[in-house]
Amino acid sequence: MKVRSSVFASFILILEVLGVALFLRGFFPVPVKSSLSSKNKLSDLPPEPLTGGSSNTSGAPKPLFKRVVVMLVDALREDFVFGPNGPMFLPYTRHVIERGSSLSFVAKARPPTVTMPRIKALTTGSIPGFIDVVMNLNSPALSEDNLIWQAKTAGKKIIFYGDDTWVRLFPKHFMEHDGTTSFFVSDYTEVDNNVTRHLDSTLKRDDWDILILHYLGLDHIGHISGPHSSLIQPKLLEMDDILKKIHGSLVSKEADGSLPYLLVLCGDHGMSETGSHGGSSEPEINTPLVLISPIFKRKAEMEKPGVVEQVDLTPTLALGLGLPISQNSVGHVIPGVLEESSLREQLRFLHLNGHQLSCLLKDSTPEYQKEAGFEQFRVAEKAHGGWMKLYLEGNTSEVLTNMGKKVLKQYLEALAAMSSALSKQLGKYDMYSMIAGMVFVFQLLLVLLLAMPEALSGSASVDLPVLSSLLSLPFYLLCLFLASVHVLVCTSAESSCYFCSLSWGLVFAAVVASFLIHGSTNCSGGEWMLSELDVLLLAGTVGHTLSLAASSFVEEEHQTWYFLLNTLCLTVFQDVCRKYFREQRDEEEQIILSKKSQTFSHSGSEMCSEKWLALATPPFTLLCCRLLRSLNQTGVQWAHLPDVGHWLNSSEHKVILSLLSAFCLVLIYLLVQRRCSWVSKVALAFGLVGVYSYRAAVGNVLFPWQHSSRTTSKGTVEARFVYVFVLGILFSGTKDLLRSQIITADSKLKSRGLWEIYSGLVLLVSLLFRAHNLPVLCCCLLIQTLMAQFIWKKLHYDAAQTTIMHYWFGQAFFYFQGNSNNIATVDISVGFVGLESYVEAPAVFLTALSTYAGPLLWACHLVCYLSSERDRSPVAVGHGCYCLALLRSVPAAAYIVLVTVLRYHLFIWSVFSPKLLYESMHLLLTAGVCLFFITMEQTQPKSDFQ
Repeated sequence: MKVRSSVFASFILILEVLGVALFLRGFFPVPVKSSLSSKNKLSDLPPEPLTGGSSNTSGAPKPLFKRVVVMLVDALREDFVFGPNGPMFLPYTRHVIERGSSLSFVAKARPPTVTMPRIKALTTGSIPGFIDVVMNLNSPALSEDNLIWQAKTAGKKIIFYGDDTWVRLFPKHFMEHDGTTSFFVSDYTEVDNNVTRHLDSTLKRDDWDILILHYLGLDHIGHISGPHSSLIQPKLLEMDDILKKIHGSLVSKEADGSLPYLLVLCGDHGMSETGSHGGSSEPEINTPLVLISPIFKRKAEMEKPGVVEQVDLTPTLALGLGLPISQNSVGHVIPGVLEESSLREQLRFLHLNGHQLSCLLKDSTPEYQKEAGFEQFRVAEKAHGGWMKLYLEGNTSEVLTNMGKKVLKQYLEALAAMSSALSKQLGKYDMYSMIAGMVFVFQLLLVLLLAMPEALSGSASVDLPVLSSLLSLPFYLLCLFLASVHVLVCTSAESSCYFCSLSWGLVFAAVVASFLIHGSTNCSGGEWMLSELDVLLLAGTVGHTLSLAASSFVEEEHQTWYFLLNTLCLTVFQDVCRKYFREQRDEEEQIILSKKSQTFSHSGSEMCSEKWLALATPPFTLLCCRLLRSLNQTGVQWAHLPDVGHWLNSSEHKVILSLLSAFCLVLIYLLVQRRCSWVSKVALAFGLVGVYSYRAAVGNVLFPWQHSSRTTSKGTVEARFVYVFVLGILFSGTKDLLRSQIITADSKLKSRGLWEIYSGLVLLVSLLFRAHNLPVLCCCLLIQTLMAQFIWKKLHYDAAQTTIMHYWFGQAFFYFQGNSNNIATVDISVGFVGLESYVEAPAVFLTALSTYAGPLLWACHLVCYLSSERDRSPVAVGHGCYCLALLRSVPAAAYIVLVTVLRYHLFIWSVFSPKLLYESMHLLLTAGVCLFFITMEQTQPKSDFQ
């Protein structure tokens, strides 16, 4: 059975998406948790250790604090509080830190540094995984043991105001709450005012025990304009005034003889130099933790803050409130909080924390007894029992005190060791699902490689002898073998496997499909002659895949693509020189012939201009790429360095940015409108005017008649104005496509429809791009136009070569936008362009479109370009789709193996996990493009296939 290359490649891609999904289901497991479904209770707490007897004390020690106020400022960086600008940003807070009764720490948050995983870490004490980044968009109710549940069960009355993520995680836990949407980043004023407006009335009341305030304005400012924005200082001064008001109210209500209060100032995560978060850079993971209470010693001067883990706050607050520690907490109590307690109480606190950690270690580590921290805890617990015996006997000598301090030190060492061991176990991997997905993806990659000669042949089709495979004896033997392996693994597995939970029919279908694809691959094909360009494209693609085995190359992947793109331009320049100089004699003969036919004037000048434009295209592309590299610093090591984008976005250069934006929008119109209908041309012109109006409304650029003092708005009306024209252009293009397919087989009409859809996409991207990134879009369109007109057509590059070039350019432009393999570079503010409130579906779509605009625009241009080649369109479309599938399959398969091998290394979560998610999104995008290829192939006129 013969099938077209595009259909075959699309089928393989869809199966690969399923294989990667199975792998990800095993790789992103539930983090380390206790197997017990119940939660910790006060009645379950162990008694105090006592040598030679049993202690009567089995409950928790008395609480240290009567009231706790947690003021969580989203994206509060450590240097905002403890840095040199701290006295200017937060004067009252710095005064309390330097002179007041307080404890100061730098709390390290583990990646992913996103709000919902950080809230889970603060309340459960566990370390969430990267799958929580996806769950961050729609947080389900938290069912595992957590501090909020423990407090509610103990009868504590909790009030919450702020980020509605808390309300979704703890839907029935708060006595009173008022949530605000956290994803609408354009608002950084009302979102905080909605929290503060409740403050005066709440502080006057005495009917609550815990008050939680989550302020979002600082995080939103970071997303909009970065950590060095002029808006940062006013917002931090606002936060400082709020903390002063809370502190003053708590001090005024302090009564003699009652338990003291505790005021906690902290951040859930930090902020990168670009204003985003999600990665593992120092500015993102370092957050301030300030504990204010009269129980602490008053300081005489500023002290260097200590370093703790963010999850250490969970057991500290639990013991401070007299609550059990959450079952899955991997943190250990902060020792400074216990310093003013008696030695017996300190030992009891540490014993309870150690018992909880040792139980979690037993449940999550088969060989827990070999862990140094577990053995240290047993030794400390035994010494604690001896100390308790002497204490209860009334011994008050100095020996008892020294012995107690020694036990205290042993406990602290044991807690630190067990906490570290548990933190390294990021999750229990579903290895069977991972291996099954990995094998499936590699089989599909092997099929693509084996079918390459036939798929890229002149017929652009693949022969699949399905019937002969079904009637062969090896088919049934292999199915029987794989089924027996599946039964053996699923019946002997100690933990549950997702692949085992699937229907047997689905598993058997996967086994059959796996064998059929292998058995159906025909390796026949003609001999290939590789040009210098082919060698470069092949070596570059394979070399890039191999380079991703190192974390440094993943973090700085943009450097690899910049190098490959520069090399490609030089190779293309060599081909141009070979065509126009080595073949000069043939051209001269052609000119002589044209003289005789009296057309020399026209043909000669046209050929001359064509030659020089072709010669200028590769150097011009090199120049554009060099300029774009300076526009946005990306990666990890040098992302903090100033770039042209920062320079353009400064208020002093707003006029220059305005002129540059206007020039780019005009050039975009000239480049895109050429192949559109007159209706689409008019819509495109009005749409680009709307883009500039939107940027002026939000304060990025200026109108000539606009005063600099004009207040900015959200630009909602202007953005929706542009959306209307985007929909109009897309409708016009879709109408032409449907007409070419249903009414008449007109290839020109189909080509115009494709280019109109492409122009609508360009208009939408120009709206979503920040003003300083418009030159990226402009250069993208200019390079596409020049390469299509003077390189790909004139040098007669085949579909495979053209596809790989598009792929390389698309990857490079992904990084020219300022993106990286770090989640922190995802600009979520574009998801709210034209929206007055958070709507999940359009916000996710707009964010994804803006992030992947570079690869998407080049993929769409490839569809338009290959479909416009009417003389070889069916073959070209098949070759292009097949090459795209192969280019995306190689890095996806390589990453799956790499992540499987390095799954227990901590850096895998901060470096390779985001990259794996990016590769999965690219694979899904490529599958969609190939399906579109098939549609375009179906709409070809019948004569084109003959």
